[in-house]
Amino acid sequence: MVTLVSDDGAFGGPTSVAVAQLEECAARGHDVMLVSLWRGRARAARRLGAVRFVSRPARRLVPGRGCLGLMHPLLLRDLWRAMGGADAVHLHVGRDLVSLAALAVARLRRTAFVTQTHGMVEPRTGAVARVFDRLFVPLLRRARCCLVLTERERRALTEVLGPDGPPLVSLPNGLRPAPVGAGTRPRHDHEVIFLARLHPRKRPEAFVEMAALVHKEIPEARFTLYGADEGSLTAVNRLVADRGLTDVVSYGGALEHSAALEAYRRAAVYVLPSVDEPFPMTVLEALAEGTPVVCTDSSGIAAELARRNAALVTDGSPEELADAVAVLLVDEELRRGLAEAGRRAIDEVFSIRAVVDQLEDVYRGRAGKG
Repeated sequence: MVTLVSDDGAFGGPTSVAVAQLEECAARGHDVMLVSLWRGRARAARRLGAVRFVSRPARRLVPGRGCLGLMHPLLLRDLWRAMGGADAVHLHVGRDLVSLAALAVARLRRTAFVTQTHGMVEPRTGAVARVFDRLFVPLLRRARCCLVLTERERRALTEVLGPDGPPLVSLPNGLRPAPVGAGTRPRHDHEVIFLARLHPRKRPEAFVEMAALVHKEIPEARFTLYGADEGSLTAVNRLVADRGLTDVVSYGGALEHSAALEAYRRAAVYVLPSVDEPFPMTVLEALAEGTPVVCTDSSGIAAELARRNAALVTDGSPEELADAVAVLLVDEELRRGLAEAGRRAIDEVFSIRAVVDQLEDVYRGRAGKG
């Protein structure tokens, strides 16, 4: 279960992680199903690749609360039926109505389940969070274990769950490597992309400031931002106009996953200016597609990528981002070396195969704390 699947990828990492895990399980012969809300221009598909997809249209039951307030009453019936025939139940949960419903159904079904919170459950003192947690936290404590990505997430969950919480088991995110040859297709040698939510935390304005600096040195460079607008598009457009970049920087809107992969494959460089990203899946997706990456040193995977020479790691300032991008745009050999090292990093460190090896032990109840 994950809260939301959408054609614009609005729910981001949790959905990508859930689908990747299930596709690898399916490749190993397991019968898999994803239950979720759906939001998109067309009717939801019955399958996401190899994964059976059971969904209901997302309805906003609580206004002004983002994904927290999305739900569909018939999703409760879907969850009840799905859990009744399941050998393993894996709930990707946050503070939202879908997660609360899934935890409640699992408890009523007396079904053993594991949870994965993706850093979405941290200590909160607001009135809404306190009320919600009176129902949410006792149910979350009933998990067989909770999968955590980083030490920061471990500390946060320990504070939320208290001494009666379930074991916390470390599990990295993983990605299926792209087909051989995906990174050798023709690219636009001067195309630089941003592909993430247009949200202050992702710092799309820093991308525009970087573009202005690079454009002064490399006038033929072009820059495109892709992603759902979550509050920053107005500021981005204003900055583009103020810097005189209307013919240089464009907004390509939100992309379906297949279109996002194509965008990586076309680009010469992928830039993620966001800070404090525990495990940026977009960086891994770009690496898997053979796209050179520029990121910031506060990313949870930056040190590993820097050690492997698999990305150019900066302090996140527009100046350092611009220096890194400019070097890549004029040095084809450097781009090729980064692409090869990035694909090796996916295969050796961030592969979904190793993740699901561990998940199978978790589902069988053989994984301990770690």
